[in-house]
Amino acid sequence: MITALDARVDALDPQEQTFVAIVREHGWHHMGVFEEDENPEFSYSTGFWLTHRHPEIIVFSLSQDVAGRVLWDIYRDLQKGRVFPVGVRLSNIFADIDAYLMPVGKQHYAEHIGWSRWFYGNDEFPCLQLVWPDKRGAFPWEAGRYEPPPALQPDLSPMGWIQALKS
Repeated sequence: MITALDARVDALDPQEQTFVAIVREHGWHHMGVFEEDENPEFSYSTGFWLTHRHPEIIVFSLSQDVAGRVLWDIYRDLQKGRVFPVGVRLSNIFADIDAYLMPVGKQHYAEHIGWSRWFYGNDEFPCLQLVWPDKRGAFPWEAGRYEPPPALQPDLSPMGWIQALKS
């Protein structure tokens, strides 16, 4: 797999050089995107696919610090050989709440995971969205139960979370 790690250093701008250096040093990069207008802040990984053949992960509406720690924990688990199932309730990503990893449709890549697209040179890598529940344990697809506005965790799945849970 050819990635930005294969590029000549002098062909990269300073920001790209820093990005590549972080992936070389740590095996992955945490990109944080701050809230803007009506769009919530989010974080995503770049390098999980390269180093562990595990889909990249994007998570919305967590602070950059919390998201970074969660992504680091997932990365360390991947190093130990852990496998995370998709579309299944998971009790061991966060300390005290359940979560789901849901597929991300490629139609969302350009808007949300630009650095990963740059790093891999295309959209031929998988990505999962880490979805967390509200304070009562309800998930965004549980209509009438989920309290925060749905915009806090936009549905990036190819055909909707409900459809993803059925497949």
